[in-house]
Amino acid sequence: MNDRYESPLSSRYASDYMLHLFSADMKFQTWRRLWTALAREEMRLGLPITEEQVAELEAHITDIDYECVRQREKEVRHDVMAHVYAYGKVAPSAAGIIHLGATSCYVTDNTDLILYRDALQYIRGELLSVIANLAAFADQYKGMPALGYTHYQPAQLVTIGKRATLWIQDLVADVEEIDFVLENMKFLGCRGTTGTEASFMDLFEGDEEKIDEMNRAIAARFGFTQCFDVCGQTYPRKADSRILHALSAVAQSCYRMANDIRLLQHDRQVEEPFEKNQIGSSAMAYKRNPMRSERICSLARYLMADAANAPATASVQWMERTLDDSANRRISMPEGFLCADAILRLASNVTNGLHVNEKMVAKTVNEFLPFMATENLLMEAVKRGGNRQELHEIIRRCSMEATAKMKDGEGCDLLDRLAAEEQFNLTEEDIKEIMQPKLYIGRCIGQVERFLAKISPLIEGVVQESAEINV
Repeated sequence: MNDRYESPLSSRYASDYMLHLFSADMKFQTWRRLWTALAREEMRLGLPITEEQVAELEAHITDIDYECVRQREKEVRHDVMAHVYAYGKVAPSAAGIIHLGATSCYVTDNTDLILYRDALQYIRGELLSVIANLAAFADQYKGMPALGYTHYQPAQLVTIGKRATLWIQDLVADVEEIDFVLENMKFLGCRGTTGTEASFMDLFEGDEEKIDEMNRAIAARFGFTQCFDVCGQTYPRKADSRILHALSAVAQSCYRMANDIRLLQHDRQVEEPFEKNQIGSSAMAYKRNPMRSERICSLARYLMADAANAPATASVQWMERTLDDSANRRISMPEGFLCADAILRLASNVTNGLHVNEKMVAKTVNEFLPFMATENLLMEAVKRGGNRQELHEIIRRCSMEATAKMKDGEGCDLLDRLAAEEQFNLTEEDIKEIMQPKLYIGRCIGQVERFLAKISPLIEGVVQESAEINV
């Protein structure tokens, strides 16, 4: 066992991809890729940098001597300059031109933007997998009548599949939110200490077109089509706020879905996966707890709270730069992504293995359907010559009596009571004909079919899958 604290997001929940993306190696290798790109573009635009120097930088992107960095940072108390020093040690011919014209945020901020962009794209893919799982589930159960709930009280019938489309619709909105963020992400570029590009005005002897070309070219090398129009030393921290808001939205949707599943599992209607040898409780061996859905809700609460860090940070940035953002962002941004990843892995696992207890669903429907069918029964009795007001009173009285018996733990006998009423003029067979659940699901089937057809282009080619979870 490790004798140091380790974040549960690393040890228990997040994917290997996300853990690698936010690893020290990925971050610092990206720093070196950025330094190499800067040197290459400066050379191309006429600064006294040689192809050999750029090639040497290129050859030493991955072989980072972390002990050298640690010792140097202890001396100079500056992480970026410690890495510049270590890079120069392995690329001595280029040591004098590394970081030329740049400030620390050239590597730190641009690296963050690259990693956040890649992480958002991965989160988007995970979202689509969950949506594909739920779409197949919704299609399979689009016509299965189920008791609807408002205020978690029995309400008009829906279908199992129709309810799943409510979850899907939220998740599709999250995809749209992430797409908006991705489409509007911008690169910082190399803008100098206060964003004025003064150092490059000196290096390029006032040639502003060369400065713009340098920033465009570096951005393009890393997959960005545009840079921020203006900036201080850092990129605007409102960009972080936009990103964490999108991740929080994912958490909100998954919480809502998982909470519904927890309630439905309590009613024994729909259950999350439960493995053959899984233990539900250390004491109560019979327990079958919805632990994965509970974990989704637990992590979602953390992510929704974590998202508050970004607007708090964005609102207090002083003029061109202050450093009170750094420590907060170092924790809140990666942890936000790791948490969103963990939530979606769990959501993928749950949605790929949802189990419907069809007989229990039918039993619950049949228990409450008599009350919901009373208006139809009233209309049918009136058509047979009954008095609407008198029949309404009969239904009211019989309903209250049946409800009282149910509250005493007995079954619902409303239909028997109505059939026994002479004025009601409906036989048990007549009532049975009206009591078909499929008559009370409204447009559920058509709504599901139209909705799934609408979102089908979004998930075309997406494979249904269940993410492997560690615990």
